[in-house]
Amino acid sequence: MAGVKDRCAIVGIGETEFSTNSGRTELSLAAEASLKAIQDAGLSVKDIDGVCKYQQDSTPPDILAYALGIPHLRFYAEITGGGSASCGSVAAGVAAIISGQARNVLCFRGMNGRSGRRFGQGGSAIAHTNIGQFEHPYGIISPGQRFALMAQRHMHEYGTTSAQFGRLAVAMRRNAQRNPRALMRDPLTLEQHQASRIIASPFKLFDCCLETDGGCAVVVSSAEQARTLKQRPAYISGVAMAWGHQAHSAYDSVEDFCSVGAKVIAKSVFEMADCKPTDIKVAEIYDAFTYTALVQLEDYGFCKKGEGGPFVESGAIDYPTGKLPLNTHGGLLSEGYIHAMNTVIEGVRQVRGASTSPVKDVDLAFVCGYSAERCSAMILRR
Repeated sequence: MAGVKDRCAIVGIGETEFSTNSGRTELSLAAEASLKAIQDAGLSVKDIDGVCKYQQDSTPPDILAYALGIPHLRFYAEITGGGSASCGSVAAGVAAIISGQARNVLCFRGMNGRSGRRFGQGGSAIAHTNIGQFEHPYGIISPGQRFALMAQRHMHEYGTTSAQFGRLAVAMRRNAQRNPRALMRDPLTLEQHQASRIIASPFKLFDCCLETDGGCAVVVSSAEQARTLKQRPAYISGVAMAWGHQAHSAYDSVEDFCSVGAKVIAKSVFEMADCKPTDIKVAEIYDAFTYTALVQLEDYGFCKKGEGGPFVESGAIDYPTGKLPLNTHGGLLSEGYIHAMNTVIEGVRQVRGASTSPVKDVDLAFVCGYSAERCSAMILRR
């Protein structure tokens, strides 16, 4: 998207309590998070004229607008995918604002991911189209099983180890211990990770993210308006989303089982922001599984292909001593899984200086989302 750099900003963030049993509708969760984001920005619901949602979210834009009391929408969009819709929905909001279709765009995700539809349980029926017809008959019905195959291949090709995956999980848990919003704050050792039960080999229990009930939302506005609002703006220096076929286990067009769609957009998102991976001070990377974070570190250029395991093991991702502190809120592995919209919120908190694990002198924060073949990313500037 040409001419994006710093023309828009995230001006408001909001979230509900994260739990394993909200006792509420997903609409209620989405509405609470959205209202908090609007209030955080210092705006009113009447200022919102655009809404972007995840394809997988059960709440339509018009129903949320009605629940909030938004009088009318000039723009609405639904972004395909799961975690990739996090930065993807922000990208749609940026496009709407730059093109003049909207002034203030609300991006949200509300889900009962534990008490309602549990992604970890997989589908109950064999899909008649797409990849499901090739995977489900062989027992591959859940995200964990699909990504486990990719992780196995990475281990085979590059010598990546389960202990290196565990090292990442332990680092995320340390960050979560400083975060009162996190669901999992008990200490986690590498020994505990290694001794935990297998979910889908090579993934052990602590390699997998948390099934979570909750809601998250952000408000995107123009840079001009952002400077007049309540909070320090998180300027969007670059944002992109892509669909790369090379990531799924059953595609006959797979080019590289050890790369994901991130490599399709890595160059463009850094060029938009006029920076390099080495300029990034903190990264909030989609970690539905330890492997997904590790492979994206490689494909976005934070380390060389195949060196994700040693990079993690070296302490490079540790807070506060590492050169690239990772998922400072605890990530999807320990804070909670709201399809990475909570990862976007943590990126904003870092550039605001409001994180529970604040990285010193952050001027650029990297954020990304991922769902198999789909990826999205953005770079936020203080």
